Amino acid sequence: MATSIRLDPETEQRLDYLATQTSRTKAYYLRELIANGLADMEDYYLAHTTMERVRKGEEKVYSTQQVKADLGLDD
Repeated sequence: MATSIRLDPETEQRLDYLATQTSRTKAYYLRELIANGLADMEDYYLAHTTMERVRKGEEKVYSTQQVKADLGLDD
């Protein structure tokens, strides 16, 4: 899928320099950044969304004791 993005001049210069110095394409590094950063972004934004639901009382929460009891881990 072709996608285009606009980069600020400093970021574009840094990307150009990296690509030139390593004989790789800018597209290579952009794909790497997306692939490696997407998991972190998913973790952050999905956790944030869940915490908002918890704050609004829309998400059920369990105490540590409840989880231990449900899993049969009570001492």
